[in-house]
Amino acid sequence: MRTGVVLITGASSGFGLEFSKIFAETGHHLLLVARNEEKLEKLQHALERKYGIDVYILTQDLSVPHAAKKVARYVKSQNLRVEILINNAGFGDYGAFVSSDLTKQTQMIDLNIRSLMEMTHTFLPGMVKRGRGRILNVASIASFEAGPKMSVYYATKAFVLSFTESLSEELRGSGVTVTALCPGPTDTGFSKAAEMPNGRFANLFRLTKPQDVAYYGYRALMSDWVIAIPGRMNRLAVIAVKFLPRKIIRRAVAILQK
Repeated sequence: MRTGVVLITGASSGFGLEFSKIFAETGHHLLLVARNEEKLEKLQHALERKYGIDVYILTQDLSVPHAAKKVARYVKSQNLRVEILINNAGFGDYGAFVSSDLTKQTQMIDLNIRSLMEMTHTFLPGMVKRGRGRILNVASIASFEAGPKMSVYYATKAFVLSFTESLSEELRGSGVTVTALCPGPTDTGFSKAAEMPNGRFANLFRLTKPQDVAYYGYRALMSDWVIAIPGRMNRLAVIAVKFLPRKIIRRAVAILQK
């Protein structure tokens, strides 16, 4: 008999780490995927020891071609069944597009978009066949607007939101749900990895803790929400985007991100 697991990508830090703790605490067996083998092994031992669950780990860079197939082969080799998929892996990059590193921008698209789409396409059919399953895609409040100085990142998150909403309708009545988690600025180390300056955008919203965002996302996923926006200020910002002219929004984002 196959072991049902929650598959979490980008599991070694940030939201992925917090999702791993939450699902372990609620008694789920886990398959954790990330690039850092040392962090994965430490997390595996800690969660198994504390919660008495099975934790499988796979060291894999999901931005490379055919990564989802490699994950699928591992799942099959371990006789696992993916019941919940958390597409969390992703990164951003700060700076003017004209002077950006094209290789890095392409890798961002590969991880934030292509990998998420391929992972979903790989494990969704099994969920539909069984008539149950849940998928959470980590998007962003950036999904709702243009993002000068982070143009490619914002565009990738717009894809994630649109893709999730479309799937939610296609899967209506199938027993499978899809949720887009759209957090705002959060203390995950994202801004440091993206080489963002400590500017107005980070200071405008109160930085939230990744564990709070992950718990909000968990509740949204288990409650079958399609779009989940944690934080009152973030929800107000998304509402404002709907009513203000786009030229004003993109100019405001440009000013905030200086």
